[in-house]
Amino acid sequence: MRRIAAFFSVVLLGMAIPHLPAVSAAEGFFDNLSWSLQASMLIIPEDNGLEGDPSPILGSMGGGVSYSFYDFFALEVTLDFYGTHYGFPDSVDWPVPYAIENRSTLVIGSILGVQAVYRANFTDKIRLRVYGGPAADLRLCLIASGLEGADRDDASSQTDKIVSYFWEKGRWFYPVAGVGMDFTVTEKILAGFDLRAWFPVYKLWTGEDLPGVEGWRFAAGLRVTFR
Repeated sequence: MRRIAAFFSVVLLGMAIPHLPAVSAAEGFFDNLSWSLQASMLIIPEDNGLEGDPSPILGSMGGGVSYSFYDFFALEVTLDFYGTHYGFPDSVDWPVPYAIENRSTLVIGSILGVQAVYRANFTDKIRLRVYGGPAADLRLCLIASGLEGADRDDASSQTDKIVSYFWEKGRWFYPVAGVGMDFTVTEKILAGFDLRAWFPVYKLWTGEDLPGVEGWRFAAGLRVTFR
């Protein structure tokens, strides 16, 4: 009986699919999507004394797509890109940001995040966003360009250590939280700003004796949303 019921269920489903409002459903799905572009200043604080250079303040570009379940709630996926230089000095057991003249490794980071977004309208033209969720810093580590001979050999060794450090023990995991404001430009375009922070939660289980600011990320940026 179960096989017969399953057979007729499949037949009925096959007969019904051609008559489903597929176009309307697809249109409804895309009506709930919005796209965004973002330019940010990314701050990577560090406190390594003479072993490190000043904390990097970097330009970062990114974008995202969100799906609105309700006017006040959406799910958003974002991707931000940045690049900076690192080294791995013998006196510490973790990578340290370096200025370009002291470079050993070029790190190209892509921060992928998935956030739940709460939205509140102050007026018809002003909207607040509060959001948070898991994120991952997927870092590509390359030997810095322009190095030769012994300098390149040393940079290669440091790069291997940096790759191992960043990808071991979940050090790529960076939950994010943020707040933003949007202002209506046209019916289809919003302009606004965001403040974000990424949390180095891996410090809870790695047991390292790291400076307090090590691993944190902060960003302030401008955002344009197309809906």
